[in-house]
Amino acid sequence: MRLKYTWALALLLSGCQLTQSDSTSSTPETNKSEQTAKQNAVKAQPGNKSSLAKKSANDAPKVLSPQEQEDVWQRIAMQLDMDIPNHKKVDYYRTWYLKHPNHLYTVSKRATPFLYMITKRIEERGLPMELALLPVVESSFDAFAYSHGSAAGLWQFVPGTGKMMGLEQNYWYDGRRDVAAATDAALDYLVQLNERFDGNWEHAIAAYNSGGGRVSSAIRKNKKLGKPIDFFSLDLPKETSSYVPKLLALADVIANQDKYGLNIPAIPNKPVLTLVDPEEQLDLAIAADYAGIGVKELQSYNPAYNQWSTAPEGPHQLLIPVEKKETFLTKVEKNRGKGMKVARYKVKSGDSLSVLANKYGTTTKVIRRANGLSNNNIRIGQYLLIPTSTKDDAKYALTAQNRLNKTQSRARGQLKLTHVVQSGESLWSIARNNKVSYKSLAKWNGMGPKDPLRVGQKLVIWKDSDKGSVIRTVFYNVRSGDTISGIASKFKVKTNDIVKWNSLHKKKYLQPGQKLKLYVDVTKVSV
Repeated sequence: MRLKYTWALALLLSGCQLTQSDSTSSTPETNKSEQTAKQNAVKAQPGNKSSLAKKSANDAPKVLSPQEQEDVWQRIAMQLDMDIPNHKKVDYYRTWYLKHPNHLYTVSKRATPFLYMITKRIEERGLPMELALLPVVESSFDAFAYSHGSAAGLWQFVPGTGKMMGLEQNYWYDGRRDVAAATDAALDYLVQLNERFDGNWEHAIAAYNSGGGRVSSAIRKNKKLGKPIDFFSLDLPKETSSYVPKLLALADVIANQDKYGLNIPAIPNKPVLTLVDPEEQLDLAIAADYAGIGVKELQSYNPAYNQWSTAPEGPHQLLIPVEKKETFLTKVEKNRGKGMKVARYKVKSGDSLSVLANKYGTTTKVIRRANGLSNNNIRIGQYLLIPTSTKDDAKYALTAQNRLNKTQSRARGQLKLTHVVQSGESLWSIARNNKVSYKSLAKWNGMGPKDPLRVGQKLVIWKDSDKGSVIRTVFYNVRSGDTISGIASKFKVKTNDIVKWNSLHKKKYLQPGQKLKLYVDVTKVSV
């Protein structure tokens, strides 16, 4: 039946065409257009509807989900949902980001190993994607960041909040810089704050910066005065009042790169690092060999480890490149128990566990544990097993001590002094005695202004010499009859400076042959 109908239709159309050809004098173009119209009419018959719909569906471009994007930034951008208010502070920070594109280029480079992991964890918990941008505002995605307020890591936890959220901090390990652990802790903390503020994320984010108590107090104050309690109406510290606008401005820029003519370097939307637990303490140099990468690269993924190895009693977990996981775990199992080098040391006169711990870059607790000691008592001639690094200290470029050395060696003035902390001293008193800012002193030494000092700690002090002066370090051998005041007069320096430079506070007398370090202006004195 369908066949007969088709043929009848064809004959009918042919007849129409013949009749029209005889009665009109159409141009070829007219004929062509009429033919096209009739062909389209045929295509539009009921029997062809499904094929037309199918073709249209095939021609339509596929809309990719956030998870299917090639770039993590785009994955984030598609899920940003917080309102961007028309506010002068938001406008200010938006303009700042747009005028400083290199900042976001640097951020993107630093974020590359970690952003996918952070984004995925936020998605899994159903939290606002704006939270993935908080490390940009907090630390510029610097995993080793340390602020003036003693906050550390991507998420900038202060010590107290870090401990409250379960982040361990000790000689070997600082959980605030453990990207995986600190991310979970930060999200937990933000969820707690969000619940405290009845689901208001702007309040929660503000509280992440300045504390829940301060935000709650500002809300109560506005309620009492009959004022609005939205974030922008609250009386908050300057830093906090800028904190949320900075995040919202960043979210707007990330979501509208094309609109603003910005091109942030893409980060592949796929796992970069994976978390592995070797279940034993590992020298980071050995762990790096297992993974087939450099020590510095491994340390950059695992900034929580302060020393040359994972923590003796844990955690032992490491972030390593995804593609290295199987090889790493295979080598760990093959070499189980061989991930640390142990030195056999014979105790000499003058040795103590603390002296040996400093010498080998470890702690007295570790030495005691390695040797089954119940206390710190050791005897001359006794042999001790001391876990130690397999490579030279310089190879562990990102340990806490090497990072500190780099910070302290950065020139901040013409004259570099070294001060050994004495009992009863503080950053403020040392700064006052040396006529420098205590905040600068803290910065020169990789500290926060409120960080405690320990006796024997070495601090660098940078000073600008007088115009035209040339400062040189001079080592002077004390002779019989020398006094501090006499040496000071000879080299045209202050007696108090000689005392500070050489930690002579507890020494009443100079000894012949004793070597003193002096910082002398050689334009005034012949040396």
